[in-house]
Amino acid sequence: MNKIQFGMPTLIELETLDETLMLCSELGLSFVELNMNLPQYQLDRLSRTDEFQSLADRYGVYYTIHLDENLNISDFNKAVADAYIQTVLGTVDIAKRLNIPVINMHMNHGVHFTLPDKKVQLFEQYKDEYLKSFTDFRRMCENAIGQSDIKLCIENTDGYRSYEKEAIGVLLESDKFALTWDIGHSNSSENIDEDFLLNNKGRLRHFHIHDSLKNKDHMALGTGEVDLTQRLNVAKERSCRCVVETKTVQALRQSVQWLAVNGYML
Repeated sequence: MNKIQFGMPTLIELETLDETLMLCSELGLSFVELNMNLPQYQLDRLSRTDEFQSLADRYGVYYTIHLDENLNISDFNKAVADAYIQTVLGTVDIAKRLNIPVINMHMNHGVHFTLPDKKVQLFEQYKDEYLKSFTDFRRMCENAIGQSDIKLCIENTDGYRSYEKEAIGVLLESDKFALTWDIGHSNSSENIDEDFLLNNKGRLRHFHIHDSLKNKDHMALGTGEVDLTQRLNVAKERSCRCVVETKTVQALRQSVQWLAVNGYML
């Protein structure tokens, strides 16, 4: 069975990249997932690739990237959508320069209108236009990625809408796109996406791992109710990288200890 490479997220407690990479190395982790929601990891900062590469080499680790969670390449305002698309394409260029294998992204549910008897999702109401935006986005990303091995991995959050599953299907027509399974998000949303993810198991390339209860997420491994062994066996089978996605240094240390005790950090 394949060995998993484990990494850590960007933690708000650690103010500098140097501190982050130092902890990553100390814990025996392989990579850091740079979070583009933070000001220090915007494109203008990431473009200083020599600096990022030098630090990665110093600590013997590498990077993945988490795109801005507000990403909305289907916004009906073309100027807004274009700004997000250009952000993705610029991130792909950075990833090629830093040999980054995974760029993680969320789906954006979009705006809904509340009627007396139901909520109407605008992306569902205008689905043809919505799906066309993903066809165009797929083509642009394919051209940008070219022959490199970068995967744009789509992460589950609080349950995919039906129109989002169709859009993901459009993206997965390209081998440049893959899936991220966030096992804590799965659990806290009553595993609503599990069938979809397992039916597309061959496209899983990335995991976010943390424990969870129904009303609490991003817990240290071994402190919640997630069947961690089952999920990690899938990650091993698919040779996926796993981000230990806790939110504090203490919870990260506790989670790495759990992985070591249970034979995953060999």
